[in-house]
Amino acid sequence: MDESGGAARAAVITVSDRSSRGERGDLSGPEAVAALRVAGFECPDAVIVPDGAESVERALVAMIAAGSRLIVTTGGTGLGPRDETPEGTRVLLEREIPGISEELRRIGAAEKPAGMLSRGLAGVARGALIVNLPGSPAAVRSGMPVVLSVAKHVIAQLAGEDH
Repeated sequence: MDESGGAARAAVITVSDRSSRGERGDLSGPEAVAALRVAGFECPDAVIVPDGAESVERALVAMIAAGSRLIVTTGGTGLGPRDETPEGTRVLLEREIPGISEELRRIGAAEKPAGMLSRGLAGVARGALIVNLPGSPAAVRSGMPVVLSVAKHVIAQLAGEDH
């Protein structure tokens, strides 16, 4: 819930050079959007941006300015030369929440050893919870329940509500 009693606003950012160029469809963003909507968040369709720290940072700032209180990114958390989603996120974070990232990596590694290679971050910036998920639809399906298990509590805490 937001301050007016309505659904809290969420946003999804898909980070992918190929998807941003139209060379590959976005499969992970719609997974995250659907999970957020089912959970009661107001969430527009995913925004697709190219890989790179600057494009991620710009998209996050725009989503926060638009009133999003939960922002999920998909993609750009690996070890490729342009996988810089954590770097674009870190510059904005006021406080990291390592427990979320650790749980996402634990679940990912249990499903597939490469899951432990995700460098995704989670934390708060300017009154919003930001969580980086890997770009695969399977990782998003596994990760969204983790995000949703704490998201409303975090948002309430950021709004000054009691524990």
